[in-house]
Amino acid sequence: MVSAPWSLPRVVVAAPASGHGKTTVATGLLAALRRRGLTVSPHKVGPDYIDPGYHALAAGRPGRNLDPFLVGPERIAALLRHGASTPTPADIAVVEGVMGLHDGAVGRRDFASTAHVARLIDAPVVLVLDTTAQGRSAAALTLGMAAFDPAVRIGGVILNRVGSPRHESLLRDALAEVGVPVLGAVTRAAEVAAPARHLGLVPVAERAPESVAIVTALAELVEATVDLDAVLDLARSAPPLTTSAWDPVVAVDGPAGEERPVVALAGGPAFTFSYAETAELLTAAGADVVTVDPLRDPALPAGTRAVVIGGGFPEAYAQELAGNGTLRAELADFDGPIVAECAGLLYLGRSLDGVPMCGRLALAARMTGRLTLGYREATAVTDSPVARAGAPVRGHEFHRTTTDPGHGETSAWRWNDTEHGFVTGRVHASYLHTHWAGHPAAARRLVEACR
Repeated sequence: MVSAPWSLPRVVVAAPASGHGKTTVATGLLAALRRRGLTVSPHKVGPDYIDPGYHALAAGRPGRNLDPFLVGPERIAALLRHGASTPTPADIAVVEGVMGLHDGAVGRRDFASTAHVARLIDAPVVLVLDTTAQGRSAAALTLGMAAFDPAVRIGGVILNRVGSPRHESLLRDALAEVGVPVLGAVTRAAEVAAPARHLGLVPVAERAPESVAIVTALAELVEATVDLDAVLDLARSAPPLTTSAWDPVVAVDGPAGEERPVVALAGGPAFTFSYAETAELLTAAGADVVTVDPLRDPALPAGTRAVVIGGGFPEAYAQELAGNGTLRAELADFDGPIVAECAGLLYLGRSLDGVPMCGRLALAARMTGRLTLGYREATAVTDSPVARAGAPVRGHEFHRTTTDPGHGETSAWRWNDTEHGFVTGRVHASYLHTHWAGHPAAARRLVEACR
């Protein structure tokens, strides 16, 4: 597929490290620009599911991830263009970074970093600086961040947690010395914070009214403290995108037959972790994708032939999930393929912290004090509804739970010389989160398995 060059204004919101206020600024920018009447496309560097939920609420369209590790660097610009043109062409794309600007996958220098993505999409960077307890050093820090990789263009900074008008004046003077524009200044008193949990922010779907209020407050904060016209001018300085848009139909090689089987995709407050491209790929492969909420829906959608249960926080809803006994019983006996990741793995087990779950898998899960986090390069151990034996896949782990046993007699994946997950019957379940844009054959394989 060939697409003409597209002049998409775009900007990357980055920081020297986590905790400087990227999510506050990026979400506020999305909401404020939308309030101006612009169509805004939200994106997030890295594998995170939660920030894109806030982005989606602010922008009114799906938040999408740009992760070179999970999908390959060659797809990043194409996925940006797809997201920014779906369902309608956007006027501007705002990309929130991950960790510090130059922090990449462990052992891979800046691969999959915010800087890497900024280069891949040829976008200018707005650097968010936590200015607590610093003055002129903010200018030195900014200059160092810019000089570290001259291919990354820092077009301006937004000062965060500014202590006073005098503090702001000092910071602006220092940054003027090094020729970096100040695009906004947020005081400590004006900060808006979203509620947090053990894995980060609380997902939007769990706190809908509160989340709407937070996003509204962030929009007002950015409108009052950031020069939106200057941000727009910077975004418009990005050159045209010449890469063709990613196409899910091309990625799966078209529908896998004329029949359109129903694939149930878990959603609702307990299962909020899903990439938008998953449903798009399944649809392109010939499925009718219908959402099921295990908290509230007493049964799978009519005609369901396969089930996909992604990540989320089932531990926060264990009693409610247990209370939906009819759906648990149906999943325990369901004879179609089931694909489960992380939260889905826990839900399919016998119990979670002693609370009964579906009992489809012979495992008990429990919360621990240990965070398991990181990218993984895995190999499929056996044929399953999503992979052939020996197929390589990249994914990530992000959980504070453990299962007993740690894997089944037939495991799903192997990495670091260790087996992980469960493949039993037509069930494929593990802790590994995957982005199917990086291995779209999984979607076609699942639809074919419906037959």
